[in-house]
Formats: sequence, structure tokens, C-alpha cells
Amino acid sequence: MIRKAKIKDIKQIQGLIAYFAKKDVMLPRSLNELYENIRDFWVYEERGKICGCAALHVSWDDLAEVKSLAVAQNRQGRGWGRDLVTACLTEAGLMGAKKIFVLTYQPEFFKKLGFKKIKHENLPHKIWAECINCPKFPNCQEIALLKIL
Repeated sequence: MIRKAKIKDIKQIQGLIAYFAKKDVMLPRSLNELYENIRDFWVYEERGKICGCAALHVSWDDLAEVKSLAVAQNRQGRGWGRDLVTACLTEAGLMGAKKIFVLTYQPEFFKKLGFKKIKHENLPHKIWAECINCPKFPNCQEIALLKIL
């Protein structure tokens, strides 16, 4: 079941993200950051366990970002990642966002959902505030993609 995240989900969300961060395929998120951004998160819950998550973060004007998309390794291939992104896109549309971007190591997944590759430089400077704190900055290997709603 997909639903908005609750405070009680944060530690499970962090564990899921940390699993993939250790594999160097996504960025880690601190508990503090997750608690502060709880309203951004959607989760996929199965029998009381958080098996997937994604966040929609409003960046600027009509621009939002899908971030922290993760689905438990043993639950991949079931369409849950697609469903989580779709929930984010639906929410973005309801909020009035017209452009949604991602920074990802998995561009093919997002291309299947209608995202198109763009240059990092095409994104507003405001989004780079988080990048400055990234251990991979300035040698980011993430691919930027954008979807127009």
C-alpha cells in the first residue's frame, strides 16, 4: 500500500536509503533531514514494513524534485518504484508544479516514465545548495532528467 509517510516510518526509511547509499547508488539521508522533510515522503508499506520510499520536494516556483527513491532489493521488479514516482507526480500536479526533475544514477528507469535527459546547468542554482554538502561534489556522476507535466 502506498501512503504518505508518518513519523514512525522515519527510521525504516533511513535504513532503506542507507542500504543503497552504502552501495554508492544513492545519497545518504540523516535522521534530522528525514524528520524535517517527512511531509515530502511517500512510502510503500507491506505488512507493517516500509519496503519503498520516494520524496517530492518543491524546489522553486513551478519546479519540484523526485528524490530518495528506493525499493527494497527483494521487492524490486514489481512496479513499486513506478508507483511511488507516479504518486509524487500526481501530488506535484495537484500542487501546481509543472516541471519535475530527478538527479539519478538510474536514468533508464526515469526515461521509461517520460523524463528526458537535460544538462545540470539547466536547473536553477537554488537546487545546488544540497549538492555543496554532498561527498561527491563537485564530481557528481548523477544524471539530470526533467518531466513536464
